[in-house]
Amino acid sequence: MIKKTLLLTAAAAAVAGLSSIAAAQAARDFINVVGSSTVYPFTTTVAEQFGRQGRFKTPKVESTGTGGGIKLFCNGVGPQHADVVNASRRMNASEFDSCRKNGVGALLEVKVGFDGLTISESRRGPRLDLTRRHVYLALAKQVPDPANPSVLIPNPYTRWSQIDRSLPNIKIEVLGPPPTSGTRDSFHELYMEPGCRTYPWINTLRAQDERRFKRVCHTVREDGAFVEAGENDNLIVQKLEANPNAVGIFGFSFLEENLDKLHGSRIEGVEPSFESIASGKYPASRPLYIYVKKAHIGVIPGLQEFVNEYVSDRAIGEEGYLTDRGLVAQPKAELARTRADVRALKNFAP
Repeated sequence: MIKKTLLLTAAAAAVAGLSSIAAAQAARDFINVVGSSTVYPFTTTVAEQFGRQGRFKTPKVESTGTGGGIKLFCNGVGPQHADVVNASRRMNASEFDSCRKNGVGALLEVKVGFDGLTISESRRGPRLDLTRRHVYLALAKQVPDPANPSVLIPNPYTRWSQIDRSLPNIKIEVLGPPPTSGTRDSFHELYMEPGCRTYPWINTLRAQDERRFKRVCHTVREDGAFVEAGENDNLIVQKLEANPNAVGIFGFSFLEENLDKLHGSRIEGVEPSFESIASGKYPASRPLYIYVKKAHIGVIPGLQEFVNEYVSDRAIGEEGYLTDRGLVAQPKAELARTRADVRALKNFAP
């Protein structure tokens, strides 16, 4: 009986050893990136530049949206899981907790630069000069009653001119990102909340009942004025070309790539531009990130080198190749801190 037990134990150990070898042999020889459609073109450009150097394979980059990408990224550690996630907003505490529950404990956060979240329209259509209150009133499911602003009513506005006579008398039709997108989260934070908070009683509500505040400020109307256009920002550009009276929500980089077809709406009198976004004058500026699994560094070939390429001066410096794609570079002091954190492999904490 003892002999049989020893044989079974030895057999189990041999199977475990073979499994470890098989797992090692199955380890990918390329980097796998998922996440934000906004960060996608920047990471794809870095991946192409990295692959051309010849030492490692070109990373695989997929556009899944920030929320969907973080879920995939946080599913676990190992070659079957993504190494990097692109994010058009900072990872939040609940997402980080989900990562930790699945064994993804140590993460490296890398701020890669800034983007402006624009509301843009076709050059063949009227140009909008908007405030964030205008945007909130155009897209919220419920809005303050004009006759009694302390009472919410179903959104009655169907045309921009009904919100403000200075705006064109055209139908409200806004093409924007789905709930899984980091751009949708940024839209709530940068447009809907500030517009909503221009009403004093709603602003006070934030401290009294945050859940109700978010319900009032974040809930988007479902009557056709807002159209979810998916994660593909290029599709929004195509639809704006087809419908000159519609407007679209996407990052500055996509506007920059399509200035022959589109122009950005002024937001509270400020044009979206490199200068206004970098200085913080543009009201809807936002930082962009990638997150890296520290457990995969040194295991997935080239991962550390890929991150080093991403934060290099030739990539995200003031004259880096990503500025040609529309990325707004970090100020020098901030970029120096980003690089110091990468060198130290500083652990992310939300």
